[in-house]
Amino acid sequence: MTAQNLPEHRRNPIHTDEGARAAGFPRALVAGVTTYAYLTHPVVAAWGTSWLENGGGEVRFRKPVFDQDTVLCEPLVKDDSVFIHAITSEPEQPRVVFEVFKSSPTATAIRTGHALRTVEYTLEGEHGTDRGLLAGEDLPIYREHNLVHPAVWPTLANDVVHTQIATESWVHTRSIIRHHELVHAGAMCRIESAIVDRFNAGGERVVLDLHFIVGNIVVTSIEHEAIIKLP
Repeated sequence: MTAQNLPEHRRNPIHTDEGARAAGFPRALVAGVTTYAYLTHPVVAAWGTSWLENGGGEVRFRKPVFDQDTVLCEPLVKDDSVFIHAITSEPEQPRVVFEVFKSSPTATAIRTGHALRTVEYTLEGEHGTDRGLLAGEDLPIYREHNLVHPAVWPTLANDVVHTQIATESWVHTRSIIRHHELVHAGAMCRIESAIVDRFNAGGERVVLDLHFIVGNIVVTSIEHEAIIKLP
């Protein structure tokens, strides 16, 4: 797939050529959630709705994927674990590692921390079936069955970071994503979240716990890490 930023990503300067160069990169970084959309393609192609309903994984963004890079999503089975690697033409590979969970445990409570403002979204369009399609990930299962694309969840987590925490260029570094229910497009989703850790490692980082709630059910939970102040 050809990595590409969506127009919405320009709000974070790191996803523009000018902003990326100011931070020491050669050109615009592609949003991690877009690369994540590509990484889910072979998983959903193999496991279908069972993974969307009760799967998940941990995605680690080791090195940037740049705008217009060709990205190969390469599955790897190691012992009893399944990994999907994002490979580009850059010297150091893989750029991103996605360890896939075939099943997820029941959602646990959000850890004690600094509670953030609760927000609501209607899960339709770019926040529903179309999230992957907009970036070139075109599995038909989402529109055929009116299902929310799995990249919607970290996309909305990023929105919480951008609107409630970050004040300048920032970088999504890691997420643990757990699905607890199959979610159909058109539903109203409430997001409850808290900052549960802050530390410095290659910049100022925050870790969030987020619950995505439809009705009164936690349908997805995420531990989400980002560098909010670059060194």
